[in-house]
Amino acid sequence: MRINVHVIPGSSKSDVESGDPWRAHVHARPAEGKANEELLQILSDYFGVPRSAVHILSGHTSRSKTVDIGLEGSAMTKGTR
Repeated sequence: MRINVHVIPGSSKSDVESGDPWRAHVHARPAEGKANEELLQILSDYFGVPRSAVHILSGHTSRSKTVDIGLEGSAMTKGTR
């Protein structure tokens, strides 16, 4: 599954809101890829997939990103979310 995400770095909270685009608040600042890594972990937790199943396809240095989430075997495909 591919989603568009608008990232808000330096937030006081870390969370994700569905929509188009999705919105993600991350605590980390966009230095040394820390905000991207936190985004991927938040999405991994939200969708119930391993961190290795979540990848940024485009927008590595932008607040607007396209993210691929491999949902096979996840809680989403098992109907628990």
